[in-house]
Amino acid sequence: MLQPPDNQQKSQHPSNSTYTPSKISSPTDQATIGRSLVIKGEVSGSETLYVDGRIEGTINIAENRVTVGRNGTVAANITAREVVIMGKVTGNIQCTDRVDIRSEGSLTGDVVTQRISVEDGAILKGSVQVRSAEQRPQGQSHAKPAASEPVKQTNDQMKPATAVAHA
Repeated sequence: MLQPPDNQQKSQHPSNSTYTPSKISSPTDQATIGRSLVIKGEVSGSETLYVDGRIEGTINIAENRVTVGRNGTVAANITAREVVIMGKVTGNIQCTDRVDIRSEGSLTGDVVTQRISVEDGAILKGSVQVRSAEQRPQGQSHAKPAASEPVKQTNDQMKPATAVAHA
């Protein structure tokens, strides 16, 4: 019983004079849009963004994560490395890494990403384009067919896939 307090004291002594960020979060800063805040326009930056309020316009956080909290409402196109949705998003999403729609989240809009996760109970209305790491947004919009199979494309095949999940 005496060892845990000793371990805690040892880890706390060097950090008494300076602030130690949480070990769970990354070393980068995080900006938070509080529950009562409403922002209309363009939000851009180079730090992680947590939205618990309302944003209307565009969000450009290209190198970090955008998290829409349970109380968050976003009516904006989002460009980010990673997007986590627990609230409501209306707009298109461009991600260089992944989109994660949690069970209580909803997204109405088109998604372009490398990876996507949609939990049971989440709502997704729109097209989804999953690209490999080698593909660039300026590249071809359709996947190349396998060399062994001839492919005939019809108008139905050219339409983007639409996924709808209801709680």
